[in-house]
Amino acid sequence: MDTYTHGHAEPVLQSHRWRTAENSAGYLLPHLRPGLDLLDVGCGPGTITVDLARRVAPGRVVGLDVSPDPLDEARAAADRAGVAVEFAVGDTYALEAADDSFDVVHAHQVLQHLTDPVAALREMARVCRPGGVIAVRDVDYATFTWFPLDRGLDRWLEIYYGVARGNEAEPDAGRRLLSWAHAAGLRDVVASTSSWCYASEAEREWWGTSWAGRATASSFAEQAVAYGLATRAELEEVAAAWRRWAAADDGWLSMTHGELLIRV
Repeated sequence: MDTYTHGHAEPVLQSHRWRTAENSAGYLLPHLRPGLDLLDVGCGPGTITVDLARRVAPGRVVGLDVSPDPLDEARAAADRAGVAVEFAVGDTYALEAADDSFDVVHAHQVLQHLTDPVAALREMARVCRPGGVIAVRDVDYATFTWFPLDRGLDRWLEIYYGVARGNEAEPDAGRRLLSWAHAAGLRDVVASTSSWCYASEAEREWWGTSWAGRATASSFAEQAVAYGLATRAELEEVAAAWRRWAAADDGWLSMTHGELLIRV
């Protein structure tokens, strides 16, 4: 059974709420139009899902997550936006949908957490209509770079890799997306990349606070201790490093994401 490295603690959802279709699915937007049916796999608190729903209304939109924890928040977001979205708990490997049910199947930062991303892509293709599109985007943790340098942040990345590998997940998923699509028998693929950069005072405060919280009070922290990768004291030091970075006037952080548009 897959283990979601981050979990759904408040510091994690704080990060997920920042995500929009514009900053997280820009590569997909030109391919959307009103009336398309869309499935969002791994929807979390629904901020991307709701944005996508606005663009395909009155098409049917379904958001699935492995956990029920963020779904009430997702439903509330859809209600505030005045868009119709069905949110439910779902299994990426066994989607509760008939063959050829959706025009668009979207998954943001999902495949990196799966033990069998190829099987997940095959399942996404099963429910995608001929001529439809599968859109996947995942970060590549090896591309994380920051300033000022801080040994505490180096240690954070070491621990993160250890936790992800302990979960049989792939933190460097971005570079592997194309190979996974090919292994799933999907060959009509356009690959691209995009990045997130956090440098303003508000961005540093948001990202640094999120990761300081995750380092000490999240599934990631619990797994790091349980797997023998870090002590609670070390995790407190990691949290302090994130707070130092957030407070640095010249603080800067960037990461690269791999993206695929797959025609079925």
